[in-house]
Amino acid sequence: MTLWASPHDARALERLRAEGKHPSLPEHLPADVRLFGPDQLATAAVGVEIAILGANSHGARSLAREVAPHVAGAEVAVSVAKGLEPRSGLRMSQVYAEELPTIPIVSVGGPCLATELAQALPTAGVWAAATLETAQAAGRPFDAEAYQLTYTDDVIGVELCAMMKNVAAIGLGMLDGLGKPTGEDFKNAKAALFTKAAHEIVDLVGASGGRAGTAFGLAGIGDQLVTSLGGRNRLYGELVGAGEAPEATLRDLEARGLTVEGVDSTRDVARLADELNLYLPYHAAVHRVLFDGADARDILEVLR
Repeated sequence: MTLWASPHDARALERLRAEGKHPSLPEHLPADVRLFGPDQLATAAVGVEIAILGANSHGARSLAREVAPHVAGAEVAVSVAKGLEPRSGLRMSQVYAEELPTIPIVSVGGPCLATELAQALPTAGVWAAATLETAQAAGRPFDAEAYQLTYTDDVIGVELCAMMKNVAAIGLGMLDGLGKPTGEDFKNAKAALFTKAAHEIVDLVGASGGRAGTAFGLAGIGDQLVTSLGGRNRLYGELVGAGEAPEATLRDLEARGLTVEGVDSTRDVARLADELNLYLPYHAAVHRVLFDGADARDILEVLR
C-alpha cells in the first residue's frame, strides 16, 4: 500500500516522516505503508489498482486532474470527500466522473471516525457505486472484522447523507453551547432536533433521487449519530452556541488544523433545498445562525 501526500499535506507529511504518524491521529502508520511526497506522484502511482482520493470538496477536482494521468489504469477510484463542489454544486462522484471518465467511482459513507479507524476499533461503513458489483469489488480488500462493510448502489443517498450529517451535528452542538452557563444538557431538545434533522435528511435525499432506506440506515442516521456525539462539527456548533462569532470561530479552528466541513455543507443544503422547493426548518435554522446573524437559541424554535 502506498500513501502519497499532495503539496497541501506538507505539515502532515513532515510528522509522518519524522514520527510515522499523522498529527491528528493516535496510531502510527503500518510498517508496510510506503510514503511518498508531492514530487513523487508518478512513482507512488505505479501499478495502482484502487486509488483512494482524500481531498475535501474544494480540492476534489484539482486533485483528480493532478492524478488522472497517473491512475488511468486503476480499476476504481474511491472518494472519501463530503459535500458539493462550491462552483458547480456537483456531488463528489460526479466531479470525479468528469475528471476520471474511464474509472468507476465509489463513494464512502457511514459512521467512521478516523481516530477509531486508526485504532482498529469496531466500525461499520457503507460503500456505494453505480453497481453493487463495483462497490463490492472495491471494498473487499478493506472489509475486515474491525471495518465491516455494507454495499449499495444508492450513490446519491450516501453522498447527501455524508454532507447533511455535518449540519445536523453543528445544530446539536449549539445546544451544548447554550447549556454551558446553567449546566443544562437539553436532552429532550436534542432528541427532538436529532429526529427533526433525520427526517429532513430523508426528505432531501428522496427529493434528489436517493432512497429513504439509505437515510434511515448507516449512511444517514448512523453517521448523524456518531458525528453529533463528537468531532469538529459538533465542537464548532458548541462554540457558536456559547456565543462565539461563527466566522471568527471557524477561522480559529482552521488555524488549529481543524476542518469544519459542515459550514460549507450548510450552504449546500440551503441551495439544494431551494432548487427542489423544499423547506427544511432545522437546516434553515442552522443556516440563519451561521450566516444571517440569528441567535443560536433560534434552533430551539423548530422542535416540533
